[in-house]
Amino acid sequence: MELKYNTSAGVNVTELFKGDSQNSELFRYAEDKKLFSGEIGQVFTHLPFNSSKEAFLGLGNADEFIADTYREAYFKLLKDLIGKKEYEFTISIQDDVELLKAVVEGLYHATYEFDKYKTLKEDKEQIRVHINTQLSEKDFNMAVQEAKDVIDSIFFARDLVNERAEYLYPETLANIAKEKLSAVGVDVKVYDEKQAEEMGLVAFLSVGRGSSRKPRFIVMKYLNNPDAEEVLGLVGKGVTYDTGGYSLKPSDSMTSMNSDMAGAATVIAAMELVAKRKLKTNLVAVVAACENMVSSSSYKPGDVIYSLSGKTIEVDNTDAEGRITLADAIYYTTKELGVTKVIDIATLTGACLVALAEDYTGALSNKQDFFDDFKEAAKNAGERVWQMPMDNSYRERNKSRVADIKNTGGRFGGMITAGLFIEEFLADKNIPWIHLDIAGTSYLSMPYKYQPVNATGVHVKALYNLLNK
Repeated sequence: MELKYNTSAGVNVTELFKGDSQNSELFRYAEDKKLFSGEIGQVFTHLPFNSSKEAFLGLGNADEFIADTYREAYFKLLKDLIGKKEYEFTISIQDDVELLKAVVEGLYHATYEFDKYKTLKEDKEQIRVHINTQLSEKDFNMAVQEAKDVIDSIFFARDLVNERAEYLYPETLANIAKEKLSAVGVDVKVYDEKQAEEMGLVAFLSVGRGSSRKPRFIVMKYLNNPDAEEVLGLVGKGVTYDTGGYSLKPSDSMTSMNSDMAGAATVIAAMELVAKRKLKTNLVAVVAACENMVSSSSYKPGDVIYSLSGKTIEVDNTDAEGRITLADAIYYTTKELGVTKVIDIATLTGACLVALAEDYTGALSNKQDFFDDFKEAAKNAGERVWQMPMDNSYRERNKSRVADIKNTGGRFGGMITAGLFIEEFLADKNIPWIHLDIAGTSYLSMPYKYQPVNATGVHVKALYNLLNK
């Protein structure tokens, strides 16, 4: 896509809120025929072959307009014009850098597809967008570049999640992380199974021991602000395929389990974006990558396993494996990497889907100010997060009769008890912590606004916003 500064060609696009009017015969025609009312993303086009081409783009109610309105509206505009074989158009936008970035993001969202395994691919037409604004050309170019960087990292996360498990497994995920992140100045260390065993990552290794594809423990560091004491830690669930183990999933539930490493993808892509943009911040991240498979060496329901923290875990259900890998990962992050705050991100529970569908990420936090900062960053990214309660009564559900803790709290409150299980493995309970369950928001069964079916890359931008202050 080519974005051109203060030029004009192709279809002329006019933005209109609901209730707006325009003194033109075409607008009166569209209004009289009820072909255009100004709903968000509604597009009406007049595309004669021998005269000026025009389009109206709806922005909804003026008093409800936010930056995300632009993402949705311009996503739908480009999809509509491409469907009509129109690849060049002109828009005029407000003189606001944040709104310009939202427009650019919406346009780029409309170009995403995961067609790697399609043998017949259509030739892509070059899209040219002429953007008229009173922003200086320098400000225009800087805003466009930032928006493109954000989208590139979101697409990177989507591609990782959409990749098939026969090609993306712990070793290849680690190789991709090392190659991509090293190129932008991130220090990446990958520990193999033997090294992880020497480090004491017993719980993590227990989950992965049933697979012939051996686990990898990935540690990433971007320390670009030596004058600051604050270090944010990210921990992403990296189960590259999840059968459920001996607590076997139904086959219909397994078909999308290549997406069970979406937390890892978010963490890796956010790390890439922060480093690519050279943010003045300190960020470390950990991914414990493994497969949860069935074999004679797999861990079993009823087992008691040790963890890096020294705590013992009763395995009540081998399909509650993500939290076991995160137990070691979050303890290592908070014990060994000097973090002052930590966020874990995981496709953790079906219970979150039941509670919030695919609409909201479920969250827990032990520090309200920290959570509020993240929620605002997510809101500005167009991402929705809902905070759950974490009363002590929920912790009671995780108690074990034979070990320090068990890995499920039962059927009720499953999203909350899973998050509280992870909290138990903070090396210091005073470290501000956020748990994000992206089981619903990371991989969609139907498109929503500018998010496609399947992988979304959710929270890559929220994490970037959180650090880009």
